[in-house]
Amino acid sequence: MFAVALLALLAQRAQAGECAQAAAVCADPVPGAMALIEGGRPVAIVADAGDFPGVLRAVRDLQGDLSKVAGAPATLSLDGAAPRTAIIAGTLGHSPRVDRIVRERGIDTAGVAGRWEGYLLQVVEHPEPGIDRALLVAGADRRGTIFGIYELSRRLGVSPWYWWADVPVPRHAALYAAPGRFADAPVVRYRGIFLNDEDPALGGWMKAKFGGPNHAFYEHVFELVLRLKGNYLWPAMWGRAFHDDDPLNPQLADEYGVVIGTTHHEPMMRAHVEWERHGNGPWDYTKNADALRRFWREGIARMDGHESVVTLGMRGDGDEAMGEATAIPLLERIVADQRRIIAGATGKPAERTPQVWALYKEVQDYFDQGMDVPDDVTLLFADDNWGNIRRLPRAGDSRAGGYGVYYHFDYVGGPRNYKWINTTQIERVWEQMGLAHALGADRLWIVNVGDLKPMELPISFFLDYAWNPDALQLPQLQAYPAQWAAAQFGAAQAAEIGELLTRYTQYNARRKPELLAPETYSLVDYHEAERVMAGWEALAGQARRIGAALGAAQRDAYYQLVEYPILASANLNALYVAVARNRMHALQGRASANAWADEAERLFARDAELARVYEQDIAGGKWIHMMAQPRIGYTHWQQPERNVLPALSRVDVPARGVMGVAVEGDARVWPQVADGARLPALDPVGATAREVEVFNRGAAPFRFEARPSQPWLRVSPASGEVGDTVRLRVEVDWNALAADAHAGGLSLRGSDGTEVHVEVPIERADARRARGFIESDGVVAIEAAHTARRVDGDDVRWVEIPNLGRTLSGVTALPATAPASSPGGAAPHLEYPLWLREDGPVEVRMTVSPTLDFRGGDGLRFAVSLGDEAPQEVAIRLDPTPGHADFAAWSRAVADSVHVVVSRHPGRAGAQVLKLWRIDPGVVFQRVEVVRGQARDSYLGPPESVRR
Repeated sequence: MFAVALLALLAQRAQAGECAQAAAVCADPVPGAMALIEGGRPVAIVADAGDFPGVLRAVRDLQGDLSKVAGAPATLSLDGAAPRTAIIAGTLGHSPRVDRIVRERGIDTAGVAGRWEGYLLQVVEHPEPGIDRALLVAGADRRGTIFGIYELSRRLGVSPWYWWADVPVPRHAALYAAPGRFADAPVVRYRGIFLNDEDPALGGWMKAKFGGPNHAFYEHVFELVLRLKGNYLWPAMWGRAFHDDDPLNPQLADEYGVVIGTTHHEPMMRAHVEWERHGNGPWDYTKNADALRRFWREGIARMDGHESVVTLGMRGDGDEAMGEATAIPLLERIVADQRRIIAGATGKPAERTPQVWALYKEVQDYFDQGMDVPDDVTLLFADDNWGNIRRLPRAGDSRAGGYGVYYHFDYVGGPRNYKWINTTQIERVWEQMGLAHALGADRLWIVNVGDLKPMELPISFFLDYAWNPDALQLPQLQAYPAQWAAAQFGAAQAAEIGELLTRYTQYNARRKPELLAPETYSLVDYHEAERVMAGWEALAGQARRIGAALGAAQRDAYYQLVEYPILASANLNALYVAVARNRMHALQGRASANAWADEAERLFARDAELARVYEQDIAGGKWIHMMAQPRIGYTHWQQPERNVLPALSRVDVPARGVMGVAVEGDARVWPQVADGARLPALDPVGATAREVEVFNRGAAPFRFEARPSQPWLRVSPASGEVGDTVRLRVEVDWNALAADAHAGGLSLRGSDGTEVHVEVPIERADARRARGFIESDGVVAIEAAHTARRVDGDDVRWVEIPNLGRTLSGVTALPATAPASSPGGAAPHLEYPLWLREDGPVEVRMTVSPTLDFRGGDGLRFAVSLGDEAPQEVAIRLDPTPGHADFAAWSRAVADSVHVVVSRHPGRAGAQVLKLWRIDPGVVFQRVEVVRGQARDSYLGPPESVRR
């Protein structure tokens, strides 16, 4: 809670500080401020009728926004008339009024004029005769003006998600624009989203709401993209064709000012499905080149001067790889022919039409093998579909067309589809796209957002980050969720809501919901399933509490953006844990197996009810079908046709009570003949208590009694009645422990006559003088951020990325442009003090983010040393190419959201220092475990060890 309070304080201070910033909009005037709303009356808006159509659309949006905020209509003048105060908006070189004001009032346009999509906001005194004051919005080009207008709307308090997430517009009786000049422009040239894998959710919704993917649908998409300061769109394409479905689609995009492209496998502005509709013959350039060229020529001619980025190249039909016989020369020939078509159809040299070649999957391999790509073409690198960038330019590389990145928040394919809900940590986006920015991939950023709706937070972050990566450093990253929450719900609960957003995405990113299974979290080791569910239950309770405190006008937005993702995700995790308990209890013969079957069925029904509320109750049923994506019952990579409840087991329960016993760390139950029951060892530091469960196999209750074999062994409760299950806590009185004692025992007797003896081993190594992380149960577990010392280098520094990863955070060395380090001595490294109980070999298991070698090498390297030994070099070897030796490791890593790198060392009893040494850039450490022998099985690993 301290972190939440701190974020709230920082947010308040930031808000107060913003009021003193140039052109800031605040409720209280600062000296020299201009009233935008005063006494509930909004200022007028003035623009030139001859400005770009997209500018005039944005001006009308501003008029509507200002009217909603004020609660009174704002006037818009396009005929030259202006009141004493006004907002004046226009494009340099296209608005005579703005040009005149700039010229006659000496407005500084440095850093804006001639700069791609640049704009300025500035309060101007006496901008022209008859006007006392004006807030000037001037853009270098049409989108610059549009972005300036929407930035003003944002400052007024209008969320870009007002329509797409039903975020209410706050009312203000007074708002003022601070004096001064604010200028801005983007760093990444093309910044966009890709609507993909849109059935059944987005596809069903757009059909029900608009009749299909027509201009009535896309006008909402265009406005959203621009309000988020994006400028680029890959339209929905599975069974849909942007140009072919509605000829008004491209016209409207051009009017809005949105740049249209096509996906990585749809060359020459033709949608994939258009070949099915209008193509003739096979999609094979070796057999059908003439037909394909005609098809592509029509696509380029159809652009009709609309601003576009043309995809080059060719993949197999249906976004599959082309045949093995497809040689690099064929692809080079295809691209050369495509560029001739572009030049012929546009009447200008091909290099004057923006083009992109997506190095997606196998096309990356062709490029690595020397495929020639014309220098003016943008090379679009891709991630592995799971948020890990495959390749980036080498530091210092440059080309006229620049470099870009195609990223994913959604994917259909192996090892499993993930489409339902947001599972993307913005911290991982920051880290991976930060690598892209540092290494010069800043011409085009495009992200696959699936159905769009469940991805509101990461979409906002991605496009904000693309606008100016340097403005989003670690402090801004940490504050982003709370600031985003404030933009949707106001400042009062922003810090708490921001924490909810951060935590649910971290929990979902541990393992994507579609990959969850009853076996994911351990029921017997480290109380893992209980700890996971305790986190989700606390989150769900907090979400409900905050939701209840919000006003009625905010409920629809809150359910979409916060409450549904949390409640539905918590419910899904609970469902799989219930199924796991049902199956295990059935195998153990517990009567409670049937109750857990009932609970699983209840949770399955609740999943449907939560979705029904989303689709039918909120916003008057506006979002019908939007949560139709199946998420329960996957059996392989492809989704089931509908949600399927996992198989459950039921048992016949005898009438009389029958005692059974289970012990921590073991799925077996007693009594049994083969082996006796044995608890994991107790120790005075890391395992001060263990648990035994006494459970009922029958319907009637029974009584039990537990008797320790030694006076220093304690059990609570020592007796009682068992209806379902009673959990016993076993502890040692260490002060009374005999010097030669190494084990105790616990005898359990039920009123039904059942008797079970449980062995209780003791580890009593003297750790009173131990310092650091203390070994317990054969493991030392450490969160990577919990270093004792971080040694930076001359050109690198260690940073913690809060919340990144499955358990706490990530630690990496920046900048990514720094050369490789040589481990040893004073080279950059992290230090972790620990204490081992005895001599003997140990494994060091480093849990790292599944980062790929974006340089094209054999894996990102780092080194490990334990004690005084020399650093041992290891590498993260993962490859998403099917058939590659490291493909299986990659498949497991992306499913697990981490990769574990193992090194082996001769452990020495007592105090040690574990060191992790930097070699290559890009390695992100999450946790470290030092393991002796066979570690107990769990998904997240053991809880962090005690530290002294």
